[in-house]
Amino acid sequence: MAYALQQLINGVALGMIYGLIAVGYTMVYGIIGMINFAHGDIFMVGAFISLISFVLISMGGWTAGPGAILLVLLVSMAITALYGWSVERVAYRPLRGSFRLAPLISAIGMSIVLQNYVQVAQGARVKPIEAIITGNLEIWHGNGFAVSISTMQAVIVVVTLAVLAIFTWLVTRTALGRAMRACEQDRKMAGLLGIDTDRTISITFVIGAALASVAGTMYLLRYGVIDFYIGFLAGVKAFTAAVLGGIGSLPGAVLGGLLIGLIETFWSAYFSVEYKDVATFAILVITLIFMPTGLLGRAEVEKV
Repeated sequence: MAYALQQLINGVALGMIYGLIAVGYTMVYGIIGMINFAHGDIFMVGAFISLISFVLISMGGWTAGPGAILLVLLVSMAITALYGWSVERVAYRPLRGSFRLAPLISAIGMSIVLQNYVQVAQGARVKPIEAIITGNLEIWHGNGFAVSISTMQAVIVVVTLAVLAIFTWLVTRTALGRAMRACEQDRKMAGLLGIDTDRTISITFVIGAALASVAGTMYLLRYGVIDFYIGFLAGVKAFTAAVLGGIGSLPGAVLGGLLIGLIETFWSAYFSVEYKDVATFAILVITLIFMPTGLLGRAEVEKV
Protein backbone atom coordinates (compact mmCIF):
# COMPACT_ATOMS: atom_id res chain seq x y z
CA MET A 1 0.00 0.00 0.00
CA ALA A 2 2.78 2.43 0.93
CA TYR A 3 4.70 1.66 -2.24
CA ALA A 4 1.60 2.22 -4.38
CA LEU A 5 0.96 5.55 -2.65
CA GLN A 6 4.52 6.65 -3.40
CA GLN A 7 4.09 5.75 -7.07
CA LEU A 8 0.82 7.69 -7.10
CA ILE A 9 2.66 10.81 -5.92
CA ASN A 10 5.41 10.29 -8.50
CA GLY A 11 2.85 9.74 -11.26
CA VAL A 12 0.88 12.89 -10.44
CA ALA A 13 4.04 15.02 -10.56
CA LEU A 14 5.04 13.56 -13.93
CA GLY A 15 1.49 13.81 -15.25
CA MET A 16 1.33 17.51 -14.39
CA ILE A 17 4.30 18.13 -16.70
CA TYR A 18 2.67 16.16 -19.52
CA GLY A 19 -0.60 17.99 -18.93
CA LEU A 20 1.04 21.41 -19.34
CA ILE A 21 2.52 20.37 -22.68
CA ALA A 22 -0.73 18.73 -23.78
CA VAL A 23 -2.67 21.97 -23.20
CA GLY A 24 -0.60 23.58 -25.97
CA TYR A 25 -1.50 20.80 -28.40
CA THR A 26 -5.19 20.97 -27.62
CA MET A 27 -5.29 24.79 -27.80
CA VAL A 28 -3.84 24.89 -31.31
CA TYR A 29 -6.06 22.06 -32.49
CA GLY A 30 -9.12 23.69 -31.00
CA ILE A 31 -8.57 27.02 -32.73
CA ILE A 32 -7.27 26.00 -36.17
CA GLY A 33 -8.01 22.26 -36.29
CA MET A 34 -4.37 21.26 -36.81
CA ILE A 35 -1.70 19.59 -34.70
CA ASN A 36 1.47 21.56 -33.92
CA PHE A 37 4.06 18.79 -34.06
CA ALA A 38 6.81 21.29 -33.22
CA HIS A 39 5.28 21.85 -29.79
CA GLY A 40 7.39 19.17 -28.09
CA ASP A 41 10.53 20.91 -29.31
CA ILE A 42 9.21 24.22 -27.99
CA PHE A 43 9.12 22.46 -24.60
CA MET A 44 12.74 21.42 -25.15
CA VAL A 45 13.76 24.98 -26.06
CA GLY A 46 12.10 26.24 -22.87
CA ALA A 47 14.12 23.77 -20.80
CA PHE A 48 17.38 24.91 -22.42
CA ILE A 49 16.55 28.59 -21.90
CA SER A 50 15.95 27.83 -18.22
CA LEU A 51 19.26 25.96 -18.02
CA ILE A 52 21.16 28.86 -19.60
CA SER A 53 19.42 31.30 -17.24
CA PHE A 54 20.41 29.27 -14.17
CA VAL A 55 24.01 29.10 -15.41
CA LEU A 56 24.10 32.89 -15.87
CA ILE A 57 22.68 33.35 -12.37
CA SER A 58 25.37 31.12 -10.88
CA MET A 59 28.08 32.91 -12.84
CA GLY A 60 26.81 36.20 -11.45
CA GLY A 61 27.21 34.87 -7.93
CA TRP A 62 23.50 34.93 -7.14
CA THR A 63 21.82 32.31 -5.02
CA ALA A 64 19.22 30.22 -6.85
CA GLY A 65 16.44 30.94 -4.38
CA PRO A 66 12.70 31.35 -4.98
CA GLY A 67 13.18 34.81 -6.49
CA ALA A 68 15.79 33.55 -8.93
CA ILE A 69 13.62 30.59 -9.91
CA LEU A 70 10.67 32.90 -10.56
CA LEU A 71 12.91 35.17 -12.66
CA VAL A 72 14.16 32.20 -14.69
CA LEU A 73 10.59 31.02 -15.21
CA LEU A 74 9.47 34.43 -16.48
CA VAL A 75 12.49 34.77 -18.80
CA SER A 76 11.93 31.28 -20.16
CA MET A 77 8.23 31.96 -20.77
CA ALA A 78 8.96 35.23 -22.58
CA ILE A 79 11.68 33.88 -24.87
CA THR A 80 9.92 30.59 -25.57
CA ALA A 81 6.76 32.52 -26.41
CA LEU A 82 8.73 34.24 -29.19
CA TYR A 83 9.62 30.81 -30.57
CA GLY A 84 5.94 29.83 -30.50
CA TRP A 85 5.02 33.03 -32.33
CA SER A 86 7.74 32.35 -34.93
CA VAL A 87 6.47 28.81 -35.53
CA GLU A 88 2.99 30.15 -36.24
CA ARG A 89 4.25 32.86 -38.59
CA VAL A 90 6.68 30.61 -40.48
CA ALA A 91 5.10 27.15 -40.47
CA TYR A 92 1.34 27.78 -40.25
CA ARG A 93 0.14 31.20 -41.38
CA PRO A 94 1.50 31.01 -44.97
CA LEU A 95 -0.11 27.57 -45.40
CA ARG A 96 -3.40 28.17 -43.60
CA GLY A 97 -5.40 28.18 -46.83
CA SER A 98 -3.52 25.23 -48.34
CA PHE A 99 -4.51 21.56 -48.20
CA ARG A 100 -4.54 20.16 -44.65
CA LEU A 101 -1.41 18.04 -45.04
CA ALA A 102 0.83 21.01 -45.89
CA PRO A 103 0.90 22.63 -42.40
CA LEU A 104 1.46 19.20 -40.85
CA ILE A 105 4.53 18.61 -43.01
CA SER A 106 5.71 22.15 -42.29
CA ALA A 107 5.35 21.63 -38.52
CA ILE A 108 7.35 18.39 -38.68
CA GLY A 109 10.02 20.27 -40.62
CA MET A 110 10.05 23.01 -37.96
CA SER A 111 10.47 20.32 -35.30
CA ILE A 112 13.55 18.98 -37.06
CA VAL A 113 14.90 22.52 -37.47
CA LEU A 114 14.55 23.25 -33.74
CA GLN A 115 16.17 19.95 -32.77
CA ASN A 116 19.17 20.51 -35.00
CA TYR A 117 19.42 24.18 -34.06
CA VAL A 118 19.70 23.31 -30.36
CA GLN A 119 22.06 20.42 -31.11
CA VAL A 120 24.42 22.73 -33.02
CA ALA A 121 24.11 25.60 -30.54
CA GLN A 122 24.38 23.57 -27.31
CA GLY A 123 26.00 20.31 -28.39
CA ALA A 124 24.67 16.77 -28.46
CA ARG A 125 25.78 15.76 -24.97
CA VAL A 126 23.37 15.77 -22.06
CA LYS A 127 23.38 18.92 -19.96
CA PRO A 128 23.21 18.36 -16.19
CA ILE A 129 22.38 20.86 -13.49
CA GLU A 130 22.84 20.63 -9.74
CA ALA A 131 19.73 20.15 -7.66
CA ILE A 132 18.29 23.54 -6.80
CA ILE A 133 15.14 22.57 -4.92
CA THR A 134 15.91 19.84 -2.39
CA GLY A 135 14.30 18.25 0.62
CA ASN A 136 11.25 16.05 1.12
CA LEU A 137 8.45 15.52 3.58
CA GLU A 138 7.62 12.06 4.92
CA ILE A 139 3.85 11.75 5.00
CA TRP A 140 3.32 8.10 5.91
CA HIS A 141 5.26 5.03 6.98
CA GLY A 142 4.01 1.51 6.50
CA ASN A 143 5.45 -1.99 6.18
CA GLY A 144 9.01 -0.68 6.41
CA PHE A 145 8.50 1.75 3.49
CA ALA A 146 8.43 5.51 3.97
CA VAL A 147 6.10 7.49 1.72
CA SER A 148 7.39 10.98 1.04
CA ILE A 149 6.72 13.90 -1.26
CA SER A 150 9.73 15.89 -2.36
CA THR A 151 9.73 19.67 -2.28
CA MET A 152 10.23 19.64 -6.06
CA GLN A 153 7.16 17.48 -6.58
CA ALA A 154 5.10 19.84 -4.44
CA VAL A 155 6.41 22.81 -6.43
CA ILE A 156 5.45 21.10 -9.72
CA VAL A 157 1.89 20.51 -8.53
CA VAL A 158 1.45 24.01 -7.09
CA VAL A 159 2.99 25.83 -10.09
CA THR A 160 1.03 23.74 -12.59
CA LEU A 161 -2.29 24.30 -10.82
CA ALA A 162 -1.58 28.03 -10.50
CA VAL A 163 -0.67 28.40 -14.18
CA LEU A 164 -3.71 26.41 -15.30
CA ALA A 165 -5.97 28.48 -13.04
CA ILE A 166 -4.65 31.71 -14.57
CA PHE A 167 -5.05 30.30 -18.07
CA THR A 168 -8.60 29.09 -17.34
CA TRP A 169 -9.50 32.56 -16.10
CA LEU A 170 -7.96 34.04 -19.24
CA VAL A 171 -10.02 31.81 -21.52
CA THR A 172 -13.33 32.07 -19.68
CA ARG A 173 -13.34 35.63 -18.31
CA THR A 174 -11.50 37.93 -20.72
CA ALA A 175 -12.12 39.44 -24.15
CA LEU A 176 -9.16 37.47 -25.52
CA GLY A 177 -10.69 34.26 -24.21
CA ARG A 178 -14.00 35.07 -25.88
CA ALA A 179 -12.17 35.72 -29.14
CA MET A 180 -10.33 32.40 -28.84
CA ARG A 181 -13.58 30.53 -28.21
CA ALA A 182 -15.27 32.32 -31.10
CA CYS A 183 -12.43 31.34 -33.47
CA GLU A 184 -12.69 27.77 -32.21
CA GLN A 185 -16.38 27.60 -33.05
CA ASP A 186 -16.29 29.35 -36.44
CA ARG A 187 -13.19 31.27 -37.50
CA LYS A 188 -14.78 32.78 -40.62
CA MET A 189 -17.81 34.09 -38.75
CA ALA A 190 -15.57 35.43 -35.98
CA GLY A 191 -13.65 37.41 -38.60
CA LEU A 192 -16.88 38.80 -40.04
CA LEU A 193 -17.88 39.97 -36.56
CA GLY A 194 -14.71 42.04 -36.23
CA ILE A 195 -12.38 39.65 -34.38
CA ASP A 196 -8.78 39.79 -35.56
CA THR A 197 -8.42 36.05 -36.17
CA ASP A 198 -4.75 36.21 -37.19
CA ARG A 199 -3.84 38.00 -33.96
CA THR A 200 -5.93 35.59 -31.89
CA ILE A 201 -4.27 32.55 -33.46
CA SER A 202 -0.81 34.04 -32.91
CA ILE A 203 -1.60 34.72 -29.25
CA THR A 204 -2.83 31.14 -28.89
CA PHE A 205 0.53 29.85 -30.11
CA VAL A 206 2.31 32.27 -27.78
CA ILE A 207 0.32 31.12 -24.73
CA GLY A 208 0.82 27.46 -25.63
CA ALA A 209 4.58 28.00 -25.95
CA ALA A 210 4.68 29.81 -22.59
CA LEU A 211 2.90 26.87 -20.92
CA ALA A 212 5.38 24.48 -22.55
CA SER A 213 8.26 26.56 -21.16
CA VAL A 214 6.82 26.19 -17.65
CA ALA A 215 6.79 22.42 -18.21
CA GLY A 216 10.38 22.60 -19.50
CA THR A 217 11.54 24.46 -16.39
CA MET A 218 9.78 22.01 -14.09
CA TYR A 219 11.28 19.07 -16.00
CA LEU A 220 14.78 20.54 -15.67
CA LEU A 221 14.41 21.14 -11.95
CA ARG A 222 12.86 17.71 -11.36
CA TYR A 223 15.26 15.50 -13.32
CA GLY A 224 18.36 17.72 -13.50
CA VAL A 225 19.45 16.66 -16.98
CA ILE A 226 18.28 17.54 -20.49
CA ASP A 227 19.40 17.12 -24.08
CA PHE A 228 18.27 18.28 -27.51
CA TYR A 229 16.10 15.17 -28.01
CA ILE A 230 13.86 15.35 -24.92
CA GLY A 231 11.21 17.25 -26.85
CA PHE A 232 10.45 14.38 -29.21
CA LEU A 233 9.42 11.74 -26.69
CA ALA A 234 7.80 14.20 -24.28
CA GLY A 235 5.94 15.76 -27.20
CA VAL A 236 4.64 12.41 -28.42
CA LYS A 237 3.46 11.49 -24.93
CA ALA A 238 1.83 14.89 -24.40
CA PHE A 239 0.09 14.56 -27.75
CA THR A 240 -1.06 11.12 -26.64
CA ALA A 241 -2.35 12.71 -23.43
CA ALA A 242 -4.28 15.32 -25.41
CA VAL A 243 -5.87 12.64 -27.59
CA LEU A 244 -6.60 10.38 -24.62
CA GLY A 245 -8.30 13.18 -22.70
CA GLY A 246 -10.12 14.46 -25.78
CA ILE A 247 -8.34 16.66 -28.28
CA GLY A 248 -9.74 20.18 -28.08
CA SER A 249 -10.71 19.86 -24.40
CA LEU A 250 -8.52 21.73 -21.91
CA PRO A 251 -9.63 19.69 -18.86
CA GLY A 252 -9.18 16.59 -21.02
CA ALA A 253 -5.57 17.55 -21.78
CA VAL A 254 -4.77 17.80 -18.06
CA LEU A 255 -6.65 14.57 -17.29
CA GLY A 256 -4.85 12.79 -20.12
CA GLY A 257 -1.48 14.04 -18.86
CA LEU A 258 -2.22 12.73 -15.37
CA LEU A 259 -3.30 9.35 -16.76
CA ILE A 260 -0.17 9.03 -18.90
CA GLY A 261 2.03 9.92 -15.93
CA LEU A 262 0.27 7.40 -13.69
CA ILE A 263 0.39 4.63 -16.31
CA GLU A 264 4.10 5.15 -16.85
CA THR A 265 4.91 5.26 -13.15
CA PHE A 266 2.87 2.26 -12.07
CA TRP A 267 3.96 0.15 -15.04
CA SER A 268 7.62 0.95 -14.30
CA ALA A 269 7.09 0.05 -10.65
CA TYR A 270 5.31 -3.27 -11.07
CA PHE A 271 6.32 -4.49 -14.53
CA SER A 272 9.22 -4.15 -16.95
CA VAL A 273 10.32 -0.53 -17.30
CA GLU A 274 11.35 -1.17 -20.92
CA TYR A 275 7.69 -1.61 -21.89
CA LYS A 276 6.20 1.42 -20.13
CA ASP A 277 5.81 3.31 -23.42
CA VAL A 278 4.21 0.25 -25.04
CA ALA A 279 1.69 0.11 -22.19
CA THR A 280 0.93 3.81 -22.54
CA PHE A 281 0.17 3.67 -26.25
CA ALA A 282 -1.69 0.36 -25.94
CA ILE A 283 -4.09 1.91 -23.42
CA LEU A 284 -4.52 4.88 -25.77
CA VAL A 285 -5.49 2.55 -28.61
CA ILE A 286 -7.94 0.63 -26.43
CA THR A 287 -9.53 3.87 -25.21
CA LEU A 288 -9.97 5.24 -28.71
CA ILE A 289 -11.51 2.00 -29.94
CA PHE A 290 -14.36 2.39 -27.45
CA MET A 291 -14.28 6.20 -27.09
CA PRO A 292 -13.05 7.69 -30.39
CA THR A 293 -13.28 11.29 -29.12
CA GLY A 294 -11.31 10.57 -25.95
CA LEU A 295 -12.47 10.74 -22.37
CA LEU A 296 -13.78 14.33 -22.36
CA GLY A 297 -13.83 15.11 -26.08
CA ARG A 298 -16.87 16.16 -28.05
CA ALA A 299 -17.89 14.71 -31.37
CA GLU A 300 -17.31 17.13 -34.23
CA VAL A 301 -20.41 18.69 -35.74
CA GLU A 302 -20.01 19.30 -39.45
CA LYS A 303 -21.04 22.80 -40.48
CA VAL A 304 -23.22 23.01 -43.58
